[in-house]
Amino acid sequence: MSGDGSPAKMRWSIERRLEFIEFRLFWEGRVNRSDLVDFFGISVPQASADLGRYQEVAKQNLAYDKRAKSYLVTREFKPVLLELDAQRYLAQLRLIANGILPKEESWLGWVPPYATVPSIARSVDPVKLRKVLDVIRTGSAIHVEYQSLSRPDPLWRWLTPHALAFDGFRWHVRAWCHTRNRFQDFVFARMLSFDETRPDQINAEHDIEWQRFLTFRIGPHPDLETAKRNAIELDYGMQQGEISVETRISLSFYFMHRFGLDIDPKDVQPERQHIVLLNREEIDEAQKRARKETAALASGYIHKKMRNRMIGYDVYLLERLSGTM
Repeated sequence: MSGDGSPAKMRWSIERRLEFIEFRLFWEGRVNRSDLVDFFGISVPQASADLGRYQEVAKQNLAYDKRAKSYLVTREFKPVLLELDAQRYLAQLRLIANGILPKEESWLGWVPPYATVPSIARSVDPVKLRKVLDVIRTGSAIHVEYQSLSRPDPLWRWLTPHALAFDGFRWHVRAWCHTRNRFQDFVFARMLSFDETRPDQINAEHDIEWQRFLTFRIGPHPDLETAKRNAIELDYGMQQGEISVETRISLSFYFMHRFGLDIDPKDVQPERQHIVLLNREEIDEAQKRARKETAALASGYIHKKMRNRMIGYDVYLLERLSGTM
């Protein structure tokens, strides 16, 4: 242990095993050597050594019970390696339920009875994902056959991706569209096929809607009865009747739609829409301002692209004329 009372620097693999010990102690109240042996595939002596190391770091957190043949959590338990987070525990349950994380790969030993509302999977082709990642990494544009909702047939267009985004239900590619001359989101699953790539100079810093964040102030529906308002405030952990949530401007539409914040409270019954947006005018103004700034910054790129096209066309004409002389 270091002089300031924190654990001394150690190898990552050992640190992970000590964190595992602390995780099991807090959430399940016990841990033993076989837990470490089974999960990490280490030897029994190594597991004993890890438990000994943890005792050196946090002796007050566990005590060996001969009858249970396990180390049990003590009333004096205080985490020294992990920041206790209920979301981390519950997230593992969700991942197991969705088939993303095999139970044996989670840190959960005993799993409580639980159920989750099923989600409809939005598939992402791993080969296409790898291709998009390559294009983002190299700062290139890619020719994509894309099926939009506004057209009956797919359209080939050049895109310059610079980021990935998840809206709570599906993954998008954030990209400059060379057809519409603007930054926008493209649903991964609607990218039907890819063609060639080429270098591109679009500056992702000019995507103000991506670069800038908004803070949403959210509170209970004003027409809820007092008891129901109190319940909603508890549900969302509100302080003084509201919570603040930050998100990128480019994701704000999805955020508002997902939680019903895009609906005017006057147009919906409070029993159906428990929470409302408290700073709607501020959000609307910030969204409009970001779109305007993005368009202004992108105009230089558009003009440069058009100028290069004109220069290229002039060169083409000169070559044709010189060839006929």
